[in-house]
Amino acid sequence: VRLVESGGGLVQAGDSLRLSCVGSDFDFSVYNMAWFRQAPGKGREIVAIISRNESATYYTDSVKGRFTISRDNPTNTVFLQMNKLQPDDTGIYYCARRTVANTVQFQTSPTSYFYWGQGTQVTVSS
Repeated sequence: VRLVESGGGLVQAGDSLRLSCVGSDFDFSVYNMAWFRQAPGKGREIVAIISRNESATYYTDSVKGRFTISRDNPTNTVFLQMNKLQPDDTGIYYCARRTVANTVQFQTSPTSYFYWGQGTQVTVSS
């Protein structure tokens, strides 16, 4: 299993970024996919989750209405469109996958995820 994120960068408050995560060496279409982030000095927190067929999504409260998670199963890619970025959005963003496929219930704890990408840095200046 391999997950590779890209798309991070340094932006100003109010700007947008689109993160991508490409999965390989597994059947991407049968797994829910998640985005987490880790701010400096803080623990890893859930940002968003998308079901395997895009029928359901989850967002943490602080990003609702600003971030959108989506996926393209034919290209094994999950996206995170981030609009109206704020300095509090600064951190390393990771995509993650659980070991269990074809699940309905979303898991928001990072301890429920086994596979992680290397992360991509997002820095939002005020």
